[in-house]
Amino acid sequence: MKTSVILSLICGLSVVFTTAWMPQPVDKTADRPPKTAPKVQRYLYVATPGVRNYLGYGGHGIQVFDIDNNHRFVKFIQTKGFQKNGKPSNVKGVDVSLATNCIYISTLEALQCIDMSTEKVLWEREYEGGVDRISISPDGKTIYMPSLEKEFWTVVDAKTGDVITKIVTNSGSHNTIYGPAGKYVYLAGLKSTMLNVADAKTHTIAKKVGPFSADIRPFTINGAETLVYVNVNGLLGFEVGDLVTGKFLHRVVVEGFNIGEVKRHSCPSHGIGMTPDEKEIWLCDGANNRVHVFDNTVMPPVQKTSILVRDMPGWITFSMDGKYAYPSSGDIIDVKTRKIVATLEDQHFNQVQSEKMVEIHFSGGKAVAAGDQFGIGQLKKAANQN
Repeated sequence: MKTSVILSLICGLSVVFTTAWMPQPVDKTADRPPKTAPKVQRYLYVATPGVRNYLGYGGHGIQVFDIDNNHRFVKFIQTKGFQKNGKPSNVKGVDVSLATNCIYISTLEALQCIDMSTEKVLWEREYEGGVDRISISPDGKTIYMPSLEKEFWTVVDAKTGDVITKIVTNSGSHNTIYGPAGKYVYLAGLKSTMLNVADAKTHTIAKKVGPFSADIRPFTINGAETLVYVNVNGLLGFEVGDLVTGKFLHRVVVEGFNIGEVKRHSCPSHGIGMTPDEKEIWLCDGANNRVHVFDNTVMPPVQKTSILVRDMPGWITFSMDGKYAYPSSGDIIDVKTRKIVATLEDQHFNQVQSEKMVEIHFSGGKAVAAGDQFGIGQLKKAANQN
């Protein structure tokens, strides 16, 4: 009896020790480094010919530049946009929809939709009255498309290009800004001193701002959509309007420079933008090849300094982080130091200039963020204005 008990105890201990020393499965994932998110790549997409139909400023297509590599040339994307005679048409505007993962280019006659991953043109459609500088809704679903200096804007579906409706203003439709909140769209005609404001839900004119002293050319707005800054014919400077009350507020004239003759646009100041932090207004001076900088923390804004660029500036916008200013001359200006830190050049080291450019961020081969072509302020709450 005792022997059997002892044997049972010995067997039991043997099982325990054997089990204790059995090799355990190895967790092969324990030592693996955590997965990191794909690196975000920041590119500047420059649509050409973006200065009239001049092919000498970048050819016909999209020139892509690496913002984080001193704005070096990355690649060239072929586009459509040809006239009936086979010659490239003027590029009039450029914008991005993250919802469709597409970049859109308007030309004199048509609108083309290009997939940003495959770089293929998905569709190109001509529209009644032609197409001027487009603007896309913040949700990426709707495009406001001005006819070419005619009586109306056409509202289209961003995915298909199908027409939703028309908005008749009889103002010489030209420049368009879809408000950051998605509630209003700002419609500037170059045959009117009034800025029309459309209700983005009903696609009808909700209010007007002005009158300004002359017909409106390029313009920009603050992020809270309370102020508008407009170029007008005959003025080396800009004017300010109240988007809430609809009233004209201020006229700001550039000091120390003569108006002079300009190469294009017949307008001394054609191009105005606001730094993303809304502290400064940057203004184009076509006669003197300058960009003038104004302090926008006071009202009216006060002139601070001027920057000489390599050719006539006819448009200006900013990088999304506010570090760089992008005049259409192709100069890359450090906003803080006011120094030109690079210039846009293609793969053959030719100058690239365009009034139609937009910043796009990619992650994992897909667009995840995009800037705007207008230099719109990015503060959603209105700052106190003196």
